[in-house]
Amino acid sequence: MADFRSFRASAVVLRHGDWGEADRLLTLYTREQGLLRALAKGARKVTSRKAGHLQPFTQISVQLAKGRDLLIVTQVETVNAFLALHDDLAKISYAAYAAELLLRFSYEEEGGNPTVFKLLTDTLSRLEKESDSWLALRYYEMRLLDAVGFRPQLFACANCGREILPEDQFFSFTAGGAICSRCGDGVPNLLRISLEALKYLRHFQRSTYREAARARPNFEVQKEAEQLMQSYFTHLLERQLNTPNFIKQVKV
Repeated sequence: MADFRSFRASAVVLRHGDWGEADRLLTLYTREQGLLRALAKGARKVTSRKAGHLQPFTQISVQLAKGRDLLIVTQVETVNAFLALHDDLAKISYAAYAAELLLRFSYEEEGGNPTVFKLLTDTLSRLEKESDSWLALRYYEMRLLDAVGFRPQLFACANCGREILPEDQFFSFTAGGAICSRCGDGVPNLLRISLEALKYLRHFQRSTYREAARARPNFEVQKEAEQLMQSYFTHLLERQLNTPNFIKQVKV
């Protein structure tokens, strides 16, 4: 008979914090059950064998037991430490951004989402290996929005439904997508979006990562697409994210 008091999970450590005198409180995203919190007892002790496996942005295989109030880590082993991330402050800041986004759009007991778990681990791997983070982060943003039910409408006007023509358009955070030039005068709180930026965002929405990697947007288009996505997240979450400011400080 299965022991439902204990189970194994594939997980990524999103963050950790001190708990009591020697324990660690972990925030995990698991393939099987989504967002979980768990306690690693004694993990802050110098002699702990668990500590090295529980660093943020580490992919692990973990055995969890149901405690009185929290899940307890009973066994853990590293699947992928993404070591190069931890040697580069900029890369760490990008990983922290990916983690924060996932945390903002997740809640405990919502259940597992293997698609999101794979997107997260693939993104951490790309951030670790690639010198330029722009593509990995924009692709992650767009695919995460798909997975959590906030896919922006980029191929038809979010106001009238007509197909978007190959020209500069508008973007409405309230309507959740592109607004054609014909509707632009009648919809409030619009942001202008260039044809080039729209083209790349649409490309990320419908392409594999390998296909998306062929895109070569110039710096201005990259900046425009990034700012649009940041503003869209602020609207959806009704608050600003913390990590973009950290990223800016690291880049200075």
